[in-house]
Amino acid sequence: MSLRIVLATRNAGKIREIRSILADLDVELLDSSAFPPFPEPPEDGDTFYDNALLKAKAVHRATGLPALADDSGIEVDALGGAPGVRSARFGGAALTDAGRCAKLLEALRGVDAEKRGAHFHCVAVLFPAPGKRDGDVATEGFLYGRIAESPRGDNGFGYDPVFFVPERGRTVAEMDAAEKNSMSHRYRALVELKHLLDREYGIALRS
Repeated sequence: MSLRIVLATRNAGKIREIRSILADLDVELLDSSAFPPFPEPPEDGDTFYDNALLKAKAVHRATGLPALADDSGIEVDALGGAPGVRSARFGGAALTDAGRCAKLLEALRGVDAEKRGAHFHCVAVLFPAPGKRDGDVATEGFLYGRIAESPRGDNGFGYDPVFFVPERGRTVAEMDAAEKNSMSHRYRALVELKHLLDREYGIALRS
């Protein structure tokens, strides 16, 4: 029987993305909404790993099954890595995605293009590790680029309109979902997780 894993998110788009990436892994991915409601933990950790682990442990406690969670954000070189783990709350909880992008652009006003380097960072955590009562499996993924001078594109969410990927010549918000999902930081973290589970824990890849 394949391993049953609960996805620690209620975001339908993220669930579809995770299912697609892990489709060839011998696991059964369950939607957390199929279980009785349970409170979500505060994401107040100091790192992406801390927050992902908090979410995975909360879902594991609520369901009794291994849980897969991720946490991610944007780290800007000229800002010393900020907003980082505070990406979703940058500028205050009342700001919209557009407001956060505007605040980021304002923080980089006058900064030359070659100094606007940035990357998206994602950490994926499975808790507990397969066959164990404790411990976790964690991987991370990155997408490198730079902050554009102004927003471009209507797709995606978050900081996608201001994150320019030089090798593609456009922002993430100018990409369609298939292109974004084939190169995103979440995609890279989950692909690494998939191969780690196959290599180290015997969770086989389907042929």
